[in-house]
Amino acid sequence: MSERDVELWGTVEELWAWLEERRGHDGLDGLLLRVLKLSEEVGEVAQAVIGATGQNPRKGASHTWDDVQGELCDVVITALVALRTLTPEARDVFAGHLERVRRRSLGSEPS
Repeated sequence: MSERDVELWGTVEELWAWLEERRGHDGLDGLLLRVLKLSEEVGEVAQAVIGATGQNPRKGASHTWDDVQGELCDVVITALVALRTLTPEARDVFAGHLERVRRRSLGSEPS
């Protein structure tokens, strides 16, 4: 496991703990709201793409491609924290799923 992998999952754990201390809803409601946060973040990606391409005539070029990158990162972070909310084994669940996607998409042998 690389140092960056440890840093990533350590940070996900810290963010999850920070959110848990401040959550406004427990149980299923809290879980559903954490997962629904992904929709908000994906909407922000769409808004940034529209802004970067100047597709809103009222606003013009309101965003940059760096903004899009940042919003995509927010989606990834939000998804990983939501996964951690579902299971304390988020790292292993993600690694196993990524491996299945790799095998399905790229074949059984690592490149």
